[in-house]
Amino acid sequence: MSALGGDDHAAALRAFGGRVRGMRAILVISAHWQVSRPLRITAWDRAPLVYDFGGFPEELYRIAYPAPGDPALAARIAGVLRAAGQDATFETTRGLDHGAWVPMRLAWPEAATPVLELSMPFAEPEDLFHLGRALRPLREDGIVVAASGGIVHNLSRVRLADKNAPVDAWAAEFDQWVADRVREGKLEKLFAYRREGPHARLSVPSREHFDPLFVALGAAYPEESVETIFAGFQYGNLSMRSFAFGGANPLAG
Repeated sequence: MSALGGDDHAAALRAFGGRVRGMRAILVISAHWQVSRPLRITAWDRAPLVYDFGGFPEELYRIAYPAPGDPALAARIAGVLRAAGQDATFETTRGLDHGAWVPMRLAWPEAATPVLELSMPFAEPEDLFHLGRALRPLREDGIVVAASGGIVHNLSRVRLADKNAPVDAWAAEFDQWVADRVREGKLEKLFAYRREGPHARLSVPSREHFDPLFVALGAAYPEESVETIFAGFQYGNLSMRSFAFGGANPLAG
């Protein structure tokens, strides 16, 4: 539903996108494309969106986001990954899933910048961090690395009838714990979040939405500051927290 915009979260992403301009491309790692290795990189000139959800208003299925791809850049990304010991191949038929096109549409609605998507492997936090580290050189080429997921994402607990429902204390506590550890650079604490974080198993019942965070942490440089783009919840406990690392060439999480 975020794709429809019109709320504070959408406005915050749009303001961020308005400040971050002139990038060569955006590389997205999404919770909604988790597959076994080898890593896959979209390598099409332009592809349709994937409407990988059901039971929502019809207007969502009519949304377009005709961002171009860049097969030559996909080859460059594959080379960078392989040089770091990450096996990579190309995907030429799959379009952008909603974990990629929803935030891109909110931040950069003109769809003029090439958007590529990188699959997320089934891996432990430390391995995902090293995947992100392998992506660091791309940022020097003007490529924004964006990790799309959610800090608190338990659909069995959301209250879909009330977008502005009071925030559950357990969700707020875990969300703040994660934000504090990210700001402090406490990687070992974050790697062990299921043991260390308050209400972690309630907040993260399955890992796919939380795991993109580790890719973003790996792609960030240790000395980079953390900017909070947005902090807040929808439907009682769905965290919409978004943040960015870096200055003129940030990566978004």
